[in-house]
Amino acid sequence: MQLNPHNKQEFPPMHSAEHLLNGEMARRYGCGRAFSAHIERTKSKLDYRLDRQLTDADLRSLEEFVNNAVMADVVVTEEFVTQAEAVRRFDMTRLPDGASDTVRVVRIGQFDECLCAGAHVARTSEIGHFRITSSRWADGVQRIVFRLDLP
Repeated sequence: MQLNPHNKQEFPPMHSAEHLLNGEMARRYGCGRAFSAHIERTKSKLDYRLDRQLTDADLRSLEEFVNNAVMADVVVTEEFVTQAEAVRRFDMTRLPDGASDTVRVVRIGQFDECLCAGAHVARTSEIGHFRITSSRWADGVQRIVFRLDLP
């Protein structure tokens, strides 16, 4: 596969871990998925709009959730649906202008489902151990920084 030298190659384990954390943040805190994300091979960060700072217990619980999903070793699947079907199931505001009528949905077992064009692992056990390494809250924005210890 030839890569565009101007684009960074996605790292499937980190991208899949991001999905797990995003889905749980949206469910648990009603904040939606991260409004800003920086996903890298060695460390990644996600920003959420929240009305309070997450406690250490909140962060450990999120870490436990992601690691339980990893240990569940569920299959990561994809399906293609029309935008008309997707609009009934997903927030379409981040879909780029000019996107095709068919969109891709990535599902990680019962843990997460969202629109995505990125690269993913085949099974959650390929993600490795998930660690939240730092967080900060300022002006209604909760940042979570995480790393993976690969299998």
